[in-house]
Amino acid sequence: MASKYKFVVRLPAEQRRELEGLAATGRRAAATITRARILLKADADGDGWADDRIAEALGTGAATVARVRKRSVRQGIPAAVERKRPTGRQHRKLDGAQEAQLVTPACSPPPEGRARWTLRLLAGKLVELQGAESIDPATVCRALKETRSSRG
Repeated sequence: MASKYKFVVRLPAEQRRELEGLAATGRRAAATITRARILLKADADGDGWADDRIAEALGTGAATVARVRKRSVRQGIPAAVERKRPTGRQHRKLDGAQEAQLVTPACSPPPEGRARWTLRLLAGKLVELQGAESIDPATVCRALKETRSSRG
């Protein structure tokens, strides 16, 4: 019988037992257990369920089922079950000198007509000082949280 799926999952008996044990213990992350259950249901030699039926039974999306099926065929069962590792490091938006430029106006009196500095005002001031295109107020907030200076 030909399958309608491009990526057909076929689990050897040993891997099937391993996935059944993983899904039954409940000692792993919920997503890991769900992916193990997806592979068990998608096994062409076992249940061989359709993606839509698996998604409905396990409370996931059909795209998730298709993604797990594809990853298991291309990269192997362990890669399909375990979570993907982060791909890159998040680099800091502001360096030490830029943070110092940010703290200086934050510790000074607010602009005329204002009761205090807002994150938006500080972001605008930093753009003005550095000549950058834009700086998100959330970046300003994170930078001020990390500094040890007192604003009061």
